[in-house]
Amino acid sequence: MRISTLDRRILAITVPAFAALICEPLMLMADTAIVGHLGRAELAALGAASTVLSTIIGLCVFLAYGSTATVARHQGAGEPRRALEAALGGVWLALLIGLVLGAATAVAARPMARALSSSPAVADLTTEYLRIAAASIPAVLLVLAATGALRGVLDLRTPLVVMIAANVLNVVLTVALVYGAGLDLRGAALGLVLAQWAAALALVAQVLRRSRETEASPRLQWDDVTRAARDGVPLLLRTLSLRAVLLLATLVAAGFGDASLAAHQIATTLVMFLAFALDAFAIAAQTLTGHSLGAGDAEGTRRVTRRVIGWGLGFGVVAGVLLAVTAPWVARAFSPDADVRAAAVPALLLVALIQPLSGIVFVLDGVLIGAGDGVYLAWASLVTLLIYAPIALVIRATDAGFTWLWAAYALFQATRWVTLWLRQRSDRWLVLGST
Repeated sequence: MRISTLDRRILAITVPAFAALICEPLMLMADTAIVGHLGRAELAALGAASTVLSTIIGLCVFLAYGSTATVARHQGAGEPRRALEAALGGVWLALLIGLVLGAATAVAARPMARALSSSPAVADLTTEYLRIAAASIPAVLLVLAATGALRGVLDLRTPLVVMIAANVLNVVLTVALVYGAGLDLRGAALGLVLAQWAAALALVAQVLRRSRETEASPRLQWDDVTRAARDGVPLLLRTLSLRAVLLLATLVAAGFGDASLAAHQIATTLVMFLAFALDAFAIAAQTLTGHSLGAGDAEGTRRVTRRVIGWGLGFGVVAGVLLAVTAPWVARAFSPDADVRAAAVPALLLVALIQPLSGIVFVLDGVLIGAGDGVYLAWASLVTLLIYAPIALVIRATDAGFTWLWAAYALFQATRWVTLWLRQRSDRWLVLGST
């Protein structure tokens, strides 16, 4: 495929976006490696606490997506001051939501820990970790909003540099606090809090610097905060529907026994890893779509859509072929258990089969987010959930087997493709101007 100017713009966003996206899981991996040497109970507590924190943060990803779309549209329309005012509205919203969720997490740490822990000792450690780590929630949400804003003005370098630095700082602080200061699991939580706040302050400082350049006021403007919240609600509902699918799949897999649940974890891990790469293409789609629509360029938007579909499809084909060929070895790398591998390989082959379609789904999702078409995405996600849920429940009720659960996942992705493809074929999402 010939690399055009548009292709280079897509890759210039995708590559640093992917690198920044994997920084968050790498931070968790580093904490897992450090805490793992403390003991089984500490590692189990980290796993339980991470489930709580990742769920909260995952539901708030609309702060990044919404900010990128809004800022890019105003930037494309030649309204840099308005773009930064919208960015600051998202930052203030992130801070307000973060303070509420952080306080709620600290207060509810004990009951959440008991629900997710395997023993009283693990519950105590989980509670202790969550009460400290809750202070990182406002920082993480600020990182999401500021990163989304900087993507909107095509600054992908700053979030990447900041997140790499935050990862290094997290490792240094966690090792020093866990082992040097003897704080054990509390040290890991404190290291996370300090590293996330350092990243948040650095990224927000960049947004404030740009706001001064455009003479945008950094003061709390309720109109901008309200607008950011209103735009974020449909994206939050979209995320809730998608997460409900993942939760339901896990519950059904658990009903088939330990081997199926372990195989489900392997397949889900591969799906989430591939999702990081595809999400990077979606971020490029969000940014470039927002810019071209803001500039009033309908044909340019269509051109962007066609190219990102091509990149998503191409990546999906390559990823699917590689996963299909290596599925037995991938399963073996994750588990020595023959029953787990026997269940995992067919699931991985189904994941491989659906990857080309998944590539298109991710980029079209990004295009429509960039277009501010969140209401449609919310309804479309609800429709796919309502189609998937009864099928998954029937598979469990009839004891059809674990492989059929992943066949249902393939149908779920195909349904998402239908809803997104039909939408992009229409002109209803092509709203030109800054809106």
